Amino acid sequence: MSALERRASENLQSATRAVRAGLEADSQHGAVMPPIVLSSTFAFEGFEKPRTYDYSRSGNPTRDQFGAALADLEGGAGAVVTSTGLSAIALVLHLLEPGQRVLAPHDGYGGTFRLLRGYAAKGWIDVRFVDYRDEVALARELRDEETRPRLVWIETPSNPLLRITDIAAVAAAAHRVGALVAVDNTFLSPALQTPLELGADLVVHSTTKYLNGHSDVVGGAVIAGETDLLRDLAWWGNAAGLVGSPFDSYLALRGLRTLHARIRAHLENAEAIAEFLAHHPAVARVHYPGLAEHPGHELARRQQRGFGGMVSFELAGFEGDEKRGVAAFLDGLCCFTLAESLGGVESLVAHPATMTHASMTPEARAVAGLGDGLLRLSVGVEDVRDLVRDLNLGLARAQASASSRSRTAAPHDRHEEVTAAVGVA
Repeated sequence: MSALERRASENLQSATRAVRAGLEADSQHGAVMPPIVLSSTFAFEGFEKPRTYDYSRSGNPTRDQFGAALADLEGGAGAVVTSTGLSAIALVLHLLEPGQRVLAPHDGYGGTFRLLRGYAAKGWIDVRFVDYRDEVALARELRDEETRPRLVWIETPSNPLLRITDIAAVAAAAHRVGALVAVDNTFLSPALQTPLELGADLVVHSTTKYLNGHSDVVGGAVIAGETDLLRDLAWWGNAAGLVGSPFDSYLALRGLRTLHARIRAHLENAEAIAEFLAHHPAVARVHYPGLAEHPGHELARRQQRGFGGMVSFELAGFEGDEKRGVAAFLDGLCCFTLAESLGGVESLVAHPATMTHASMTPEARAVAGLGDGLLRLSVGVEDVRDLVRDLNLGLARAQASASSRSRTAAPHDRHEEVTAAVGVA
């Protein structure tokens, strides 16, 4: 019995399986860590006798090890590792026939919005963006006899407002009309959410984010719940050349081993920061499912194993001039880097309206609720006292900037209590 078979038979926990993915796979030298296979081509045994691998676009041992680890953690039949998160989305769209409809959330990632709109403009797909919180509108789209969707796309928590979609309910409704269900699980990872268990057919990741966790790889993956879907995905991944490189797969597999340990630190820091922001007078609104007042809090508790490391918030006191407040807040931050992406060990801050969601039209952003005063935090694993102090100073700068327009409220006792609780002077 191989080491992999032994681990499967012992029903090990997800964190253990992530750490031990691919270990003891080297039968030639007994290397504990699996060696990276960079070869672009592989020798045939002889004429008309190909081996398991013949060309790295079609298959590569290192990429397959990473894909097998992801499929194991998500509970899928297998995975196709892609070059980017967006190429993973493109791979899923290759399952559709020309002109078939995609139903997608109106408040999702800007890159997803751009890709779906771009494909629709070429006539390759038909796309409808819907507020998934509106049960009546969602049901109407699924009932329409002439335009029923072939693919229902779910992003939960949504990027960047962290709205929660009931995966099981939407999947059941989609399956009743014959639609496939794909869930973007990038924000949580299989450490915190496993959509296939809730009825999804496909799970999509930007492996750039939490799975790799160190902001040094760009990649993606699609995990299929059934072997037929996996076969079609693998065919298109090879035919369209959407697959990821062996070296990126090697780095991402290395990052995956620490996923659960990192997630615990992300969660602890994000929860403290969300609580701090929720009671700060310079903050108008905090978007974090871990807060009891979040509309999706109870649903998130049911379908997730944690609330994630992403926190979004809106500044107060800058109605009509939000960018001025954002600029004041950002100018001087030392523990949050102004950058796109998320899920790395380092803390990042993004301004969705001008960065991650700039490809959406102003009208689409307004409908989705993405205002100019919205900021998105990818909370890292630094000491939370340093992170809160940095945010506190940034909010003080924003308050000072707002004071020239209107007097802001003085900090109240609860804010002082929360600040003291995380050790900020």
